[in-house]
Amino acid sequence: MALEDPALAELADHFGISQEFWDWKGRHTTISPDSVRSVLAALGVDASTPEAAWAAVEDVRNRPWRRALPSCVVIEQGQYRTIPVHVIAGANADLHIRTEQGDHYPCQQINNEVPDRMVDGTWLGEATFELPRDLPLGYHRMVLHTQDREIDSSLIVTPAFLGFPREMGERRAWGYAAQLYSVRSRQSWGIGDLVDLADLQVWARTQQFADYVLVNPLHAAQPVPPIEPSPYLPSSRRYVNPLYLRPEAIPEYAGVDDATRDQIESIRANLTEDLAGEDQLKRNESWRAKLSALEVLYRVGLPQARQMAFEGFRRREGRLLRDFATWCVLFEQLGSDWHEWPEEYRRPTSPEVAAFAEEHADRVQFFEWLQWNCEHQSSVAQQAAKDAGMAIGLVQDLAVGVNKASADTWLLSDVFAQGVSVGAPPDQYNQNGQDWGQPPFRPDRLADLGYAPFRDMVAGALRHSGGLRADHIIGLFRLWWVPEGNSPKDGCYVRYDHEALIGILALEAYRAGAVVIGEDLGTVEPWVREYLSRRGLLGTSVLWFENGEDGQPLPPEQWRRYCMASVTTHDLPPTAGYLAGDHVRLRHRLGLLTESLEDELQHARTEQEGMMRMLSDRGYLRPESDEDPVDEGADEVERQVLAMHRALVDTPSLLLNVALTDAVGDRMTQNQPGTIDEYPNWRVPLTGPDGKPMFLEDVYASERAMRLSAVMNGFDVVPAPWGRRGEAQL
Repeated sequence: MALEDPALAELADHFGISQEFWDWKGRHTTISPDSVRSVLAALGVDASTPEAAWAAVEDVRNRPWRRALPSCVVIEQGQYRTIPVHVIAGANADLHIRTEQGDHYPCQQINNEVPDRMVDGTWLGEATFELPRDLPLGYHRMVLHTQDREIDSSLIVTPAFLGFPREMGERRAWGYAAQLYSVRSRQSWGIGDLVDLADLQVWARTQQFADYVLVNPLHAAQPVPPIEPSPYLPSSRRYVNPLYLRPEAIPEYAGVDDATRDQIESIRANLTEDLAGEDQLKRNESWRAKLSALEVLYRVGLPQARQMAFEGFRRREGRLLRDFATWCVLFEQLGSDWHEWPEEYRRPTSPEVAAFAEEHADRVQFFEWLQWNCEHQSSVAQQAAKDAGMAIGLVQDLAVGVNKASADTWLLSDVFAQGVSVGAPPDQYNQNGQDWGQPPFRPDRLADLGYAPFRDMVAGALRHSGGLRADHIIGLFRLWWVPEGNSPKDGCYVRYDHEALIGILALEAYRAGAVVIGEDLGTVEPWVREYLSRRGLLGTSVLWFENGEDGQPLPPEQWRRYCMASVTTHDLPPTAGYLAGDHVRLRHRLGLLTESLEDELQHARTEQEGMMRMLSDRGYLRPESDEDPVDEGADEVERQVLAMHRALVDTPSLLLNVALTDAVGDRMTQNQPGTIDEYPNWRVPLTGPDGKPMFLEDVYASERAMRLSAVMNGFDVVPAPWGRRGEAQL
């Protein structure tokens, strides 16, 4: 049953706040009035009393009339659209479009019989104009002339269909998913880095004929330890975590004197000694050492052409980069939560912050320099992939949001809702619901700003990549907002303008020649997947989740065509661990189950038996007596993993994905949703079947990886792996 209070119901409808929804078991669930009031408060709307609620209703009814033009309009190219404009009653109105190329397109006025309205003591009238249908793609301006005034606002024209990069057509491709920080080489500083990424891509292409590597979000974390381990809870989605830099790959390193080189090598040697024998990744220790080395390199200075390039980067990034770098220095000096800084430093536009930036100009420039080098090494990684022959190359992962004390919330505090965080309602994998601790964007403020914060973030992520995975892409349609102090069960959905957000995502990807993958797992309204497909964005299908109406595994030929298909995902254990029931025992140990351990294990066994039956019936899992040549040398678990990937190859899905952990036989879970430190989330190195850490050089020599790539490529013979110590197999 929807809200009984008509004022509260109207406000909820206006701001896209759900009054009811259907949960993961198909049960109808209503939202409490208190939850709606809390969410309205986060949007700056007082509905605490009936009188306040009705006053807010009157305000939102008049709000469109107070604007001469809508703050931002986003359309698909060729779409018919009319624009309402509001002027002084009886005044003339003329509307035209000024494109980003400088061209002008007149708009045709059409009949409008809406009566004039008294708003704030002034009679206003409404006129309606048709937008031209031949507008080019891009970020344009609507320009209204009325009386002696010129008023403008944003118009964004987006591709009706994105699809694959133009040079690919719709050629099928497969690639790897990897948690970059866990994929370390013997040359890295305890954490996988951008040089390791470049090398991983070269191996994946030249040895295995893969077309892309999907990595975890590379977003910026805290500038000094302690560093948040989750790449999905960053400090900025606009900038890159310099933890992924390789100091020796910075061009100036090649020209340093012997004393400087010895200093940097000594820092790295001490780190290597400190990390010896550790079974978890140590971001804090790695970053302290790496930061010291980077500070040494920064003091070396730049040759003239490189200095020109650095200044060009700073000009292009503009104030946002300077403010981000200033936040980093403030963080170093004032602490980790900007909400607790002195009042005068809580706004990037305050005079005190400007004075601080000037006083600490060299340190601010150091953090700008770090971002410039992140951009350079990201560019090198993508170019290495393309030079090796990858059709797509690097696929970046875009996190859902940022942490509450992040740089982004300081830079854009009025764009984030206050007093709420993003999460998820209860589902079969976390039956208590989830609170991710991330403040959500306010849909109304995004529109007011012409979606600039969103489009800048997307453009930055796509600058040096061939694809973008949008984690929890349903968040561009609706997000589960949890009021502070409440259980995740007591949240509610808030809708976003998905036409605008998906359109901008498609526009930026089109300009970058990139593919977009939407992670649309979990509770999803069916029309959402249909919409993503119509707009040419790929969905996500995972073998364990693809079931028919009878609850049995969906036959491969019935999978979606426009999706990225995989066996597993980073929120599940690698397949070897999943087959062993590790995910159930782990959740039991952490107190995340609402059913008994035995019941959950039995459910997992039943699920796996159905999967193995399907694999066997269809010939993907061969009897040992009739073993496929590709299976030679594989144990029982690996044979099952190979069979699952054969099923994947048999789907019509255009993009196939293999977890690097599955390729090497790892069974360690990277992330257990619903936990923080109860399990070492995001701190687990890549390991082999024996549980011992593997380095990138070990991956090169992996026979298991070659067997799995043979399945993905349809080979009858497994190629020999690269030599275990790096020698080519001649």
